[in-house]
Amino acid sequence: MNPYRPPEPHPRRWRILGVLCLSLFAVVVDNTILNVAVPALLRDLDATTSDVQWTIDAYSLVFAGLLLTAGGLGDRYGRRRAMVAGFALFGGGSLLAAFAAGPGWVIAMRALMGVGGALIMPGTLAIMAEVFAPDERAKAFAIWGSTSVVGVALGPTLGGLLLEHFWWGSVFLVNVPVAAVAVVGLVALVPESRGPERRADVAGAVLSTIGMAALVWAVISGPGHGWTGARTLGGLATAVAALAAFALWQHRNPEPMLDLRLLGRRDFSGAAVMIAVFSFALAGTLFALTQFLQLVLGYGPLRAGLALLPVAAAGAVGNGVGAALEGRLGNAPALVAGFLAISAGLGAIGLVDPGDGYPAILTGLVVLGFGAGLGSPPAYSRLMAAVPREQAGVGSAVNDAGQEVGNAMGVAVLGSVISAAYARGLPGTAPDAARHSLGEALSLGDPGLAQAARDAFVHALSTGALAAAAATLAVAVLAALAFRGGRARPPARTPRPRTAAAPRSPAGRT
Repeated sequence: MNPYRPPEPHPRRWRILGVLCLSLFAVVVDNTILNVAVPALLRDLDATTSDVQWTIDAYSLVFAGLLLTAGGLGDRYGRRRAMVAGFALFGGGSLLAAFAAGPGWVIAMRALMGVGGALIMPGTLAIMAEVFAPDERAKAFAIWGSTSVVGVALGPTLGGLLLEHFWWGSVFLVNVPVAAVAVVGLVALVPESRGPERRADVAGAVLSTIGMAALVWAVISGPGHGWTGARTLGGLATAVAALAAFALWQHRNPEPMLDLRLLGRRDFSGAAVMIAVFSFALAGTLFALTQFLQLVLGYGPLRAGLALLPVAAAGAVGNGVGAALEGRLGNAPALVAGFLAISAGLGAIGLVDPGDGYPAILTGLVVLGFGAGLGSPPAYSRLMAAVPREQAGVGSAVNDAGQEVGNAMGVAVLGSVISAAYARGLPGTAPDAARHSLGEALSLGDPGLAQAARDAFVHALSTGALAAAAATLAVAVLAALAFRGGRARPPARTPRPRTAAAPRSPAGRT
């Protein structure tokens, strides 16, 4: 049997997709649900601002650092097995975090959840590539992409709903039944799959983990410690050194964890960059919008979360349109049209003025969501079409790592742009404390200063949204030039390990 032929569609593929979407939803929601619990954590656990920052960052650092290693482990030992192990860690960490007595324990459990999330994420795309035939992948990726958009938008809403009725631990406890259902679904429905037999790349795993964690650490440190500070530059230097050593080792290793020829494929690297830039724009803009809704418009956590749901609803519509457009015109037109719509939505949000209410940003949210639904699935489809089947896990992990770096950079870089614009927009007589953040300005109790600070923040939000619009417009133009062929092209020749080891036959039905 030819192990490199296109896969036959699995008879239970749509039920398998449901399990994979549930898995994705659990990980994506956890990235945003905790943000609304920050005030409760500060109050109930007597946590410092640094403690809360570490609670959020511990997950991101471990998750991003382990993604390539986790994807390689899935390719070697089984992608379903990796996901089941990931959910055991994710659910167990969530349960222990919910009943933590102090911030240190919450931080440790968030790190454990990051390990679990890293094991879960690469398998979702990799298994989809195994069970769906190429002609059905556009529809499958559309549903998967819609789940991601809904998860991002629903996280704050779900968090606000839980906090209105329960204690802060409920934002962790909600993960436990989801993890249990996902494990049952994985064991009962999802076939095992893996790549060819090869030796474990321990050196590659160590170097990739250090490099990715250091990169995210540097990006997270930038806003608080200065982009030219020793902490940030030290993290960047460590990241560059470790990732350069990783690339050199992968080039010399006869059985590498990541075949570097994959990065040279225009379809793969181009789609990965587009997805990372989209994550950058979305994460940074939503981070600012949650502050706008709560601190400028005065919404509570639940109402602020509900106000972001139009992004998810429009994303679901865009997914359906995108799948149809991709089937009719090809991958590239749908991808470019989606990113142009994302840029237009962000630009509309950038037109908000002081005194404008929620309707002023609603149009932008709808267009942004529609563009995300339209453009994201063809980007994932193009990316995975370029990945050889035996490297689907680590190929998916490269994309996931880019997304995680994009998320961190969106909050850090766009957050810094917004903070700088906000500080410049305040009157010269404003106290230094008010320049740190809008929240600190409002806490000073001066009505005149509070109004000036709100106006300055709205102008700053506009600056950040326009910067995000420019970034997504740039990648849309580049995609239009780079992907002129229209449809994604599968690998002409599947890169194989540089040894005589024969590949295993992919696992079939279970």
